[in-house]
Amino acid sequence: MTARRSAIGRRGAGCAMFALGAIAFTLVFTGAAMAHDDNRPAALRDVAFEQKLDQQLPLDLTLRDSDGRAVRLREFFGSKPVLLNFVYYRCRNLCPLLSDGLIRALRPISFGVGKEFDIVTVSFDPADTPASAAAAKNEYLKKYRRAGTNDGWHVLTGEAAAIATLAGAAGFRYSYDAAKNEFAHATGIVLVTPQGKTSRYYYGIEFSPRDLRLGLIEAAAGKIGSPIDQLLLFCYHYDPLTGQYNLIVTRVLRLAAVATVLALAGFIVLMLRRERRPRITSSAAHKS
Repeated sequence: MTARRSAIGRRGAGCAMFALGAIAFTLVFTGAAMAHDDNRPAALRDVAFEQKLDQQLPLDLTLRDSDGRAVRLREFFGSKPVLLNFVYYRCRNLCPLLSDGLIRALRPISFGVGKEFDIVTVSFDPADTPASAAAAKNEYLKKYRRAGTNDGWHVLTGEAAAIATLAGAAGFRYSYDAAKNEFAHATGIVLVTPQGKTSRYYYGIEFSPRDLRLGLIEAAAGKIGSPIDQLLLFCYHYDPLTGQYNLIVTRVLRLAAVATVLALAGFIVLMLRRERRPRITSSAAHKS
């Protein structure tokens, strides 16, 4: 009976997390008008994740890193694109699912955290401390398992006003349920250019490695990635409604047509050269 109760408890917890994920995912696609929908529970009426593309983040904001050091947001920008995400470190529902989903998506990508791009994780709970941020960072690094990540994954805390300013600029709206001592929030990540402007939004708790890779190349203005990546980028179009890159058939057909023409031209040139060689050899033999 004890084992059965334990299994039922785990199943119930899983269902609860799934329900929360479904709610957050649905909220992603609601507009600003839905933010004040009276049909939703009070705790969720101000929860949303709006796209504010090309929005300049407030880089002069002061936060605290996992070592307790006061830092300005601009310290993490300037040369590389940044993946920005919002969590709170004592969360046991959506936040761990978001972090795990991000890490799963990053593992297949050859680009590395701290090399081609950085990650900035910010807690929207003012009660979170540098100690809790350090524990969270240690967990992220342990799961990511790639050398050189420590200096590229910045896990931050801050005062309520600073957090609200940054979250507002990124379009991330959340609410605190005092009765449950929990936060209601959506899930997703924001890709930010080296200059601190929002570039792409990816929603949910599972992310496509291909979409992240293409987004990073775009955000870095082509400074990272191979010629093949650039070709793939030409073939795909970012859809802001879904946060995904979709294949553009017309571009693919154009590229295929160009490739066909080049192949035919190369074949013709090769055949003409072969045809000329016997003539040249014959002419030389007659002269001798």
